[in-house]
Amino acid sequence: MSVLVFVEDPADELSQQALSFARSLGEEPTAVAIDGGESYAPAAWGQALAALTRERGPSVVVAPGTDRGNEVLAHVAAELDLPMAANCVSATPGDPFTLTRIRWGGSLLEEARLHGSPALLSVAPHAVAADPADAGMAVETIAPAGEAVVKVSERVQAHTAGVSLADADVVVSGGRGVGSADGFAVIEELAALLGAAVGCSRAVTSAGWRPHTDQVGQTGTKVSPSLYIACGISGATQHMAGCKGAKKLLAINPDAEASIFASADYAVIGDLHEVVPAISAEIRKARGA
Repeated sequence: MSVLVFVEDPADELSQQALSFARSLGEEPTAVAIDGGESYAPAAWGQALAALTRERGPSVVVAPGTDRGNEVLAHVAAELDLPMAANCVSATPGDPFTLTRIRWGGSLLEEARLHGSPALLSVAPHAVAADPADAGMAVETIAPAGEAVVKVSERVQAHTAGVSLADADVVVSGGRGVGSADGFAVIEELAALLGAAVGCSRAVTSAGWRPHTDQVGQTGTKVSPSLYIACGISGATQHMAGCKGAKKLLAINPDAEASIFASADYAVIGDLHEVVPAISAEIRKARGA
């Protein structure tokens, strides 16, 4: 069974996860990237990948379950007039394919059957482990079809300090319970002591306390740190979809009935404005600072 894999960047972990997923379906997959220069034109990228699919005739086309991966694969599906299954966690080849995929922001798993050939699948982020060896994978690069309909007129560099949210080994996140933009001072203090990234919930970005680039969740960044510290976050399904890849979850919330505690490895029922500074003070004491 031949498998074609669309990758955004060989160094990207989610692209490596897609390759690992594809490898489990059959023979060694072929990795393909699209050279769009500085322009991202999803329709043109989808047309190019669809044309390559017609030419090569793979049994399966796989993409990472990122915003771009899902969007480009959706254009491929439209070009080929085929169904597409997004956010898959496992697949069994056959006619039809039998799939397990994530639905409702990670709150349930769906068993489904996918008809049509080739099968078009995107892989749910962190559903499979990436093989570090795939960082050096051989990738075939193709050009987008026709002229890109999107041109970059300007690039504005995001002002970020410290550790990247997507790559951080520890993330300290704040939710509505932080209370204000100024309230994030205690979150930032703890993050600095731990060498961690600062994250937040959608409610925080909606209130204008933090930029969208800090948002963890279904419509934000999906993270997989060794430790995720959630401060004043209730545990809405959309937020948990973004941090479900964390190895350990520490939740701090004054509401003992908060839904986040059902997913927490460690729970502190208390006011984050008292608990978080106390944790920072203990860290300093342990370091002799």
